[in-house]
Amino acid sequence: MTVLQEWSGYKFFTGKFFLGLGFFTLTLTSCYTVNKPPTNFKTLPRDTTLSGFVTNDFQSKIAKGDILSITISSLSATEDAIFNFSGAGGNSSVNTLGSGFLVDSTGNISVHKIGQVKAEGLTRKELAKALETAMLPFMKDPIVNVGFLNRKITVLGSVKAPSVVALQAEQMPLLDALVLCGDLTEEANRKDIMIIREKGNTKEIKHLNLEDHSIFSSPWYYVQPNDI
Repeated sequence: MTVLQEWSGYKFFTGKFFLGLGFFTLTLTSCYTVNKPPTNFKTLPRDTTLSGFVTNDFQSKIAKGDILSITISSLSATEDAIFNFSGAGGNSSVNTLGSGFLVDSTGNISVHKIGQVKAEGLTRKELAKALETAMLPFMKDPIVNVGFLNRKITVLGSVKAPSVVALQAEQMPLLDALVLCGDLTEEANRKDIMIIREKGNTKEIKHLNLEDHSIFSSPWYYVQPNDI
């Protein structure tokens, strides 16, 4: 074999080696691109300040069938005991169901010593104020707190842990709801998040894009009771 033949064979082998190496590198790069974790807010500029947010000022109205928690307290433990059904030392929680007050078919709740109190159509703060006024004959400077016990949203579809999520506040950011369900799966379409919302006897449907930061300005960014 001549030196020229050996050199030609070496170049041929080397060329095949680098061609194969290039193909292997390209394959790895392609795989990395495909497997790159999805991200939210791709339209969000780096190191920026956003304005025009939707504020979390929604005040949910009490409705028939709601179950309410109501706690009543004052400066006097003796006065508190009037509304203490459990008989346990100083606990001023008023509880007609063992787990809350049911708003009945007439829109009322039944409160010890006071009787029927209209609750339907009021906010939590409005009902608390009405109860504080109604309790003045029985206690001095009463303080009432009202909360919802059965408000929830349902999260289904491409999330890691589909769940019924209890709403502890009037509203919850959509991202918080997703986190509580383990976040979206990697296969989920982040450009098409559907929300179904009850409005009286109708249902409104909205599609949101998590890759677009304008979602922060959407009135649908905060989920509301009974959303799906």
